[in-house]
Parts: sequence; structure tokens; C-alpha cells
Amino acid sequence: MNKKRWIYIFSAPVIIALFVVVLLPFVFGIYYSFTDWDGVMDPAFVGWSNYLKVFQDPGFLSALWFTIKFSVVAIVLINIIGLSLAMLVTNRFKGANIMRTIFFMPNLIGGLILGFIWQFIFTEAFSAVGSALHIAGLQDWLATTNTGFWALVIVMCWQMSGYIMVIYISYLQGIDKELIEAASLDGATKWQSFWRIKFPLIMPGFTVSLFMTLSNCFKLYDQNLSLTNGGPYNSTQMVAMNIYNSAFADNKMGYAQAKAVIFFIFIAIISLTQVYVTSRKEVEA
Repeated sequence: MNKKRWIYIFSAPVIIALFVVVLLPFVFGIYYSFTDWDGVMDPAFVGWSNYLKVFQDPGFLSALWFTIKFSVVAIVLINIIGLSLAMLVTNRFKGANIMRTIFFMPNLIGGLILGFIWQFIFTEAFSAVGSALHIAGLQDWLATTNTGFWALVIVMCWQMSGYIMVIYISYLQGIDKELIEAASLDGATKWQSFWRIKFPLIMPGFTVSLFMTLSNCFKLYDQNLSLTNGGPYNSTQMVAMNIYNSAFADNKMGYAQAKAVIFFIFIAIISLTQVYVTSRKEVEA
């Protein structure tokens, strides 16, 4: 009985914080999504009109499409780079531990600071190199939609690849070395050993890594703000920024909350589908 009491005592602060910070605002947010609340005046119930407006809002649909494109490219690249780095540093060579630290360090930098650092690199360093080498494509890197898109992808990959690398390292190091040695004795090449042995055994790592990269890419805001601020002409605006601007720039809190609820459902469906599909692969492996 005393043991259960202490469990409740130590769990209570976390449960209370979760309720106050996450669950309660989520419930109120759903309520406000059915109102015309502007953040100041008393809300008036408007039914489903906010949700109907969302699907007729070209700005939101454009931001959603841009976010999907960005997330697909970034997720694929981050996992490829992260797995490649993990394969590199799990080999026995001098300096492997130092390289792990170097690859992981970008993840320790905050998103806003990271965005401003890379904004300087893209606007100043790239322009200087472009001018010196007479390469027009390196100048005004953040001034177009296409280059702004790739700037966001580059920064996201640079920040998250080291974090994903750590996840893959934990699974690669858990593989029984006798399996690799047996495959080598049977004449398997390094590629065959990776594809036939290592890859199926690290599938749980793919489940975790894909979920982490998917959630982080879709909800990205800070780097979008500091790097491009949605420009030019909101063409690189992502959904999180679109929702923020609707709430705090246009003072349409109820409408912004409807966008947030739709976006939450969208991400939840994709995330659960991804976890379900990759988990089945784990069972098959």
C-alpha cells in the first residue's frame, strides 16, 4: 500500500502538468474552433463555418502543400544521412567517437538561432562565393521559392541527421556480431550483409526515426520564421506559421484553432499509418 501511495505522489505532478498544459488547452481549443473568438471579445458560436473556410483558404492549402513537399524530401534525406553516419561511426577506426560528437552537435543548437546562423550563410557567404565564381544561382539564395525550399531542407537535415544517427547507432550496436561473421564466411558481400541481415534487424529503428522526423518536419516553425519568414510572398510559409499568423497577426483565434485541429488530425493519421506499416515490417523481419 505504501509503495502504491509513493507511486501516486511522484506521478501526480507530471499528470497535473500534462492535464493543465496539454489536455485542458486541447479541449478548449476544440471548443474555440467552433467560435469566432478574436482573443479579446466573448466568443460566439459559429458551428462548422470555420472548418469550411479552411478548405477554401488558398493560403492554408498552399502552406499545407509546401509542408508536405518539404516533409517528404527532408524525412527521406535525414534518414539516409543519419543511417549513413551511423554505419560510418560504428566501424572501428580512430576518431569515431569524436565524429559522433561532431555529427550530433547541430541538434543542440536552438531552432531560431540555427535559422539565423544559416540565414547569414545563405545571404552573405553564398552571395560572396557566387559573386567570386560568377555563379548566379548562389546569389540571393533566400529570394526565390525554389532556393528557399532547399534552404529549409538543408538546415533541417543538418540539424536532425546527427540525432537520428544516434538512434540507428543503438540498433546497429545491438546486432549480434556472430551473424555478420557467419555471413562473411558464407561469402556475403558488405552490401548483402547490410541488406539481408542488418537492415531487417534495425527496422524498429526505422519506426522510431521515421516517427521523429515526420513529427518534427510537419510542425516546423522556428526555422521557417528565422530563415525565410515565409517569403517571398508567403510561398515558403509552412502550416505552423500560417496558423500562427491567422491567430496573432489577423486576430482570428477561432479560425486559427480550426486550422490547428485539422492539422492535428492530418498529422495523427499519417503518423499512426506510418507506425502501423513499419511495425508490420518489424514482425515480418
